[in-house]
Amino acid sequence: MVQGEGGPPDDNLFRAFASAVYNTIDAPVTWFREKVVEPNQKKYPWYHQKFRRVPTIDQCYSDDVICDYEANAQFKRDRAVDSEILGILRMRYEDCMMFERPDHLTVCKPFWERYKDAEEAWFIKYGDLGAYADARKAYMKQKHRMIWERRHGPLSEHTK
Repeated sequence: MVQGEGGPPDDNLFRAFASAVYNTIDAPVTWFREKVVEPNQKKYPWYHQKFRRVPTIDQCYSDDVICDYEANAQFKRDRAVDSEILGILRMRYEDCMMFERPDHLTVCKPFWERYKDAEEAWFIKYGDLGAYADARKAYMKQKHRMIWERRHGPLSEHTK
């Protein structure tokens, strides 16, 4: 037992010396962290980090490289978030299928419909862009789809 923990004093001289050296080094660092660093930190969980929304690719000038880079970074974050949402909806449906096995076709139907709607919306926005998609390619896909729908009518209820 270490002497600083409130127990009986340690009779071993080596452990007492090691404890004294440790406390000499650790005490100022711990005091600085508890009294200076932690009170001045922003308290937010790392997984809820908020990024400011940047201009989209259609709002950038053609020669503005910084705006183009920020729009691509925003596009990649949005794609990752939408992909995670789709994965969560898929897992909810699969969990429902596992737990409601005899009646899964009727009980899990709302989960299936929600997943299929989200999957269709994801494919409308990101489908057929490939692994190296960027904001400009997605914008051109959206533009071409809007032109096609203006001529031929909507393809899906999500684009009405």
